[in-house]
Amino acid sequence: MTKKQPFIDSSLHPSQTPTADRPFSVLLVEDLASVRAALASELRLAGVSHVMEAANADQALSQFEQFRPDMVLLDVRLPGDHDGYWVAQRMRELEPGGWTPIIFLSGLDGELDVWRGIEAGGDDYLVKPVRPIVLAAKLRAMRRLHEMQQRLVTLSDELHVANQRLNDLVELDPLTGLVNRRGFDRILHAEILAAKRDNSPLTLMLCDLDHFKRYNDAIGHVEGDRCLRELGRVLRDVCMRPRDVAARYGGEEFALILPNTPRAGAMTFARALGGLLKTRNIHHPDSPLGPVLTLSGGITTCIPDDVTSAVTMVMRADEALYAAKAQGRDRFFSFEMQMDTVAQRNP
Repeated sequence: MTKKQPFIDSSLHPSQTPTADRPFSVLLVEDLASVRAALASELRLAGVSHVMEAANADQALSQFEQFRPDMVLLDVRLPGDHDGYWVAQRMRELEPGGWTPIIFLSGLDGELDVWRGIEAGGDDYLVKPVRPIVLAAKLRAMRRLHEMQQRLVTLSDELHVANQRLNDLVELDPLTGLVNRRGFDRILHAEILAAKRDNSPLTLMLCDLDHFKRYNDAIGHVEGDRCLRELGRVLRDVCMRPRDVAARYGGEEFALILPNTPRAGAMTFARALGGLLKTRNIHHPDSPLGPVLTLSGGITTCIPDDVTSAVTMVMRADEALYAAKAQGRDRFFSFEMQMDTVAQRNP
């Protein structure tokens, strides 16, 4: 059996050591206590503020999993059934998608030994005895690589957040603050898939303001925009559950996506929406329905199946909306129940 070589060659020591601007941790795996102590001392001189020590494979894996060091110095020869190559392979399995620099330490300097170390997951291979200046240089290089990786992770996270904010802006109606048509299409498609998977009812409502053209003609588009913003606030107020979505479908037409809402619940929701709008008491100067602004809507509710699509749901809700207008406006009509909220309220 080859005799273990001392780790440190004290014939040369670096005149300058790297300084750490943040805590940097190293897991030192070495079974000989004397060598481990000498190595730990050299690591601290090289600027490592936190040195963890392990004497065998089990201790090494336990500390690696628990503390996730910034770097590992790993002796190839370890007591027991598992050597350093095996430990490195297990460490790589414990960090899928991540990367911790692993430097092997060994008295063996053959090409096959170096190849085995790299194949096992190592990033470098130092042959004992190691001069302190070489150790300091390797630490400096590995630390630069580690910090570069951390910056890339941070930049990736920031890019993800920025893209999400951009998507939110792209799917936002600037006038009302509601989801716009693009966002509506995406969300409705996603909710159809979710309702199909969960075998749960999904309700879609299309609604628009009654005689809104006459409103604009009477008091102007500036007041019309103010009216649309107020309706946006009303729709947000009635969407109490996290997944309820109010959207501006186009012009004075709006849409509501209500997951897990059955037919009867949809009719109750629609009556509440119409009542809430009336309590806002938005004056309509030229409505044949009365002095305040009112709303008409069409409702469709289904448990989606293989033939259900966003197009078919919108078509049913749109047909129901026309039925509500044909029956006098200021009401919601259910496509499936063939009944409007006024008839349901007064059977």
